[in-house]
Amino acid sequence: MTQNIYDDAGFFKNYSQLPRSTQGLAGAPEWPKLRALLPPLAGMRVLDLGCGFGWFARWARENGAAHVVGVDISDRMLARARRDTEDQAIEYFCADLERYVPAPGVFDLVYSSLAFHYLENLDRLLADVHNALVPGGRLVFSVEHPLMTAPANPGWSTDSAGRSVWPVEGYLDEGLRSTDWLAEGVIKRHRTIGTYLNLLIRVGFSIRNVEEWGPSLEQVVERPDWKVERERPMFLLVDCEAR
Repeated sequence: MTQNIYDDAGFFKNYSQLPRSTQGLAGAPEWPKLRALLPPLAGMRVLDLGCGFGWFARWARENGAAHVVGVDISDRMLARARRDTEDQAIEYFCADLERYVPAPGVFDLVYSSLAFHYLENLDRLLADVHNALVPGGRLVFSVEHPLMTAPANPGWSTDSAGRSVWPVEGYLDEGLRSTDWLAEGVIKRHRTIGTYLNLLIRVGFSIRNVEEWGPSLEQVVERPDWKVERERPMFLLVDCEAR
């Protein structure tokens, strides 16, 4: 079973103060690149895995999706999603993605933002996602970049020359990581880029595009404190198609 850290009161309080929680998609710096991977949504049936506060579900409807199903393990997240959603074409369900099985052949697009790196049995879910998509349907998702998930408790340090250094520890040693992020003992699963892509290929997806996201130079001009973030990518963005 996935750790339901988002229903921990302390974690939820801290998470609710992040820009992506208060500003929605506009507060997620990787959103413009992720949005560019999406197909036109007009008339599409969409599944949002790890839907959180429902920001993407509402955006998808505003951009023409016919119906959106949002799934999340957190009752706290879903309570706010339902509170902020006044649209009968959006449905929210509470479920653990480790066990959730979407209906076969129902969806045109499956979307997930920063959820898959929490899952142990991702191969099982990806196979079921492929089965849930119509032929030619798309899966577009983001995860924390494997350089972010490799260290148990990552954080910038300074070398002898005064340069910022990001630790890379045990990159090839895949598996559970317990990290301190917004709360102590947050459980994530580290996988290499190769593992993510090979899992997708193995269950029948064709890879369309892969982005290793870090802030652009334009974003650094607006946010000089992000300059150090160009030293390693923060997110892995993937667009693939069901064969």
